[in-house]
Amino acid sequence: MGAVAKRDVVLQVDKLKKGYGPVTIVEAFSMKAHEGEAVALTGRNGAGKSTVLRCLVGADRPDEGTVTVGGVKVSETNPVIRRDVATVIDDLDFFPDLSVVEHLDLLARAHGLTDPDALVDEVLEEVQLVVQAGQLPSTLSSGQRRRLALATAFVRPRRLLVLDEPEQRLDVEGVQWLGRRLKQELDGGLAIVLASHEPALLEAIGAKQIRLGA
Repeated sequence: MGAVAKRDVVLQVDKLKKGYGPVTIVEAFSMKAHEGEAVALTGRNGAGKSTVLRCLVGADRPDEGTVTVGGVKVSETNPVIRRDVATVIDDLDFFPDLSVVEHLDLLARAHGLTDPDALVDEVLEEVQLVVQAGQLPSTLSSGQRRRLALATAFVRPRRLLVLDEPEQRLDVEGVQWLGRRLKQELDGGLAIVLASHEPALLEAIGAKQIRLGA
């Protein structure tokens, strides 16, 4: 048998601590995510999953510990991190006057993609928003807005995908689609870190699970 190719570490977290006021939410949390690997944070609500994810993308600053992507310390303003990390961790505040397709086109062009029109068309079809492409986000259903939020991650460069309960507001068919789509990301060498309460999704992507809290 041939040697297994060594997969680079994309994300490394060392002894992360984060609290709000006197309450410590996460303490001494460490993990790694390699190329082609999915890591799922599980646990009850309030266990600190979203707090960890916000620290991973630079939205919150840890009180202690380090977070690096590709060896670069995470900061929300660092252009390397902004290029390499795609995230859907909150309900996005879409521009009220931009249509669905205009949102995606703006993102693709902002990241300097060579053929943004073709990619946007492909992603719109994949997330089943072709018919709604000319609509404003405020006119979409909650499930359609979730698909649009996910689409914003798929029209830009990325090495690491960070997702907070991406299955929210998706129907059974939508969760199955998401599992297939994330598996494609993994097969392409991306690393994925997500919080999820959906066992079928975690099984579909072969996620390694880390439980937070008691």
